[in-house]
Amino acid sequence: MSRLSNIIEEFIMELFQGTEDGVVEIQRNELAEYFDCAPSQINYVLTTRFTPYKGYYVESRRGGGGYIKIVKVEFDTEDTINELIVNTIGNSITKNKAYSIIDSLLEEDIITEREGYLMKVALGDRSLACVTGNRNELRADILKNMLLILLKE
Repeated sequence: MSRLSNIIEEFIMELFQGTEDGVVEIQRNELAEYFDCAPSQINYVLTTRFTPYKGYYVESRRGGGGYIKIVKVEFDTEDTINELIVNTIGNSITKNKAYSIIDSLLEEDIITEREGYLMKVALGDRSLACVTGNRNELRADILKNMLLILLKE
């Protein structure tokens, strides 16, 4: 099943390359028909591969074939960065979600490979091994502070 998920993700990513505004609109049922799968498989791909942590906003509407609008969030404004820090990271974040944010920043060329690697090492479980409680809260604080330094140049 993950192979099909990868294929669906790649297909949607290719749709983004054909847009100028970073918005893709699709019909859930048409996409499911195209890939000969259940609409729930499309939902799975959207909820696991196109998340706010990866730089996407998904708007979905039931009925009428299941209209879906996927927006690629650009990290080019201070408001977007503040939104990322306050709402997406919040007071607690898991390692995987933190890594997804870092990967999105790398993809957008906002941070370098080296900066991304250093951020991931600092936020990894090995670096936070001595923390017995509130590891995800500490991880969120560290990530927010790193972003403030890196993105407020």
